[in-house]
Amino acid sequence: MSTQLETATTKGTIFRRTNAHQGRQIAVTPSNSTMKHLHYGRIILDAGTPPVSFETGEHETGLICLSGTGTVKVGGESHKLDRYDSIYIPRDSSVEVTTEGGVDFAECSAHVTGVYPLKVVRYADVEKDGSLKFTTGGSANTRTVNVLLGKNVEAGRILAGVTTSEPGHWTSWPPHEHAAMLEELYVYYDMPAPAFGVQFVYTNPDEPEFVGVVRNGDAVLMPKGFHPNVSIPGHPINFVWMMAAHREVEDRQFGVVTVQPGFDKSGTGLEASRK
Repeated sequence: MSTQLETATTKGTIFRRTNAHQGRQIAVTPSNSTMKHLHYGRIILDAGTPPVSFETGEHETGLICLSGTGTVKVGGESHKLDRYDSIYIPRDSSVEVTTEGGVDFAECSAHVTGVYPLKVVRYADVEKDGSLKFTTGGSANTRTVNVLLGKNVEAGRILAGVTTSEPGHWTSWPPHEHAAMLEELYVYYDMPAPAFGVQFVYTNPDEPEFVGVVRNGDAVLMPKGFHPNVSIPGHPINFVWMMAAHREVEDRQFGVVTVQPGFDKSGTGLEASRK
């Protein structure tokens, strides 16, 4: 197992403790990982941390508020975001992020050629839409899926949201993959010690690309393959999922997946998202 973990890390499949910093830090890019399009980072500020400013350049960018409250200023307009509120920011934008008390944003971005409109997504609105927030699964794989930057946002490549499990349950079950259209990344959050989960990534279950323990702040990349995970008894597994479409706009579809043969008799678990 140690060899498998070391090999996976060397290949840029797992990035540990990506939340162990203040300010803005980009942890995953195509240049240091197996991703072709997707970039992932965190913006973590407290009352004493200076504001963060950056240019999106050729990247469309999404920010998801994981905790606290922060203000995102884009193009002269300020938007206050609370937990699970999100914002889609178009390419060629100037961004400033501030907080009065503390905030933790997960950031995802990808190169695009198109310019799509800025959109603030309020979690209160997501909760009202059964295709954006839904509970799925059964007695051992119950989880709640929140699609924050999905069909509710006009964009080129990125899709993002959060999934929370019941303690001791599996998620991303039945095992599915979507490598022809989308690459994906999971970032685990709200899993303080001693909580942990186990993540699988494989195209062939007998020779997995990655099997390993995941903890708060870790990120695991899924450029291809089936990717179920499981939490330990007494603790949920919670993760931000981020995806980038290979073909801009055309492949940006959530819930279009291939289920692992043998587990494909009872649907995907994501049917509600297609309504």
